[in-house]
Amino acid sequence: MYTILCKNTVEEIITTYQMNSNKHENYELLNLLGYGLAKFDNDFIQQFGFSTKSAFYEYFVKLGIVETGSVVKNRMDLFDPFFDNDRKGWWQKGDAYIHRKHLIDNLFGSENCVGYANIVKLFLHENFKINDFIVQVKPIVKSRFKKLQETGLEAELYFLNNYQSIDIFKDGSIEDARLYGDGYDFQINVPNTSYLAEIKGIRAKKGRFRLTENEYKKAQEYQLDYIITLVLNLDDTPTFLTIDDPLKNLKFEEKIIKSKEVKEYHLVSDIC
Repeated sequence: MYTILCKNTVEEIITTYQMNSNKHENYELLNLLGYGLAKFDNDFIQQFGFSTKSAFYEYFVKLGIVETGSVVKNRMDLFDPFFDNDRKGWWQKGDAYIHRKHLIDNLFGSENCVGYANIVKLFLHENFKINDFIVQVKPIVKSRFKKLQETGLEAELYFLNNYQSIDIFKDGSIEDARLYGDGYDFQINVPNTSYLAEIKGIRAKKGRFRLTENEYKKAQEYQLDYIITLVLNLDDTPTFLTIDDPLKNLKFEEKIIKSKEVKEYHLVSDIC
């Protein structure tokens, strides 16, 4: 099976990822820790066998995950304003980092303190080979866990929560088309027309994206009504860049990628 991938080559809009981002190398784990500390407070650290936050912070210093305990505390400060606790945290930043909370909410927001702590323990086990804790998570949580580090989901959630800040979509109603796999993520209905929005996430201010064959064909079919919406700078403060009629306004090149062999298992007899 072959899939056509189309990659943007317009340098003034998309360039090679530059490693000048402010993103910490353990960004995903720090977000999980900050969320857990802000939401569950001392109950969270007790799930790891600690009685004080300072000892909890220093544990990650000893593991080599952060250089100082203040790095973990700062991530708690970042999430504090989004929870009803006694700390103000970095309230001065407003909603600049709310997209990080929305991602974790979407995946693990229904978990209690014990369940959420197990997700963090799973992250430590899977990503850092740390076996200091017994990990007990349900299969569906493991499935959600796999989505945690995917740029696409984070960008889509940011779009869902902020699409009306884009002039062309302002006051429009949104329909989720992601389950259909038909070459676009959302339909935005505005007076007199509907737009198809395909969302692409880029973690830095610059990067690259690609179109699948299906997305490319939809762009051919709908032209001005097909809007590539880039969510740039996901690792810091996201911004939007919209590109209508992308096949006209951008230069693409076709690449053929051979898919991996897919196995299927068939019954050897009919079910009575």
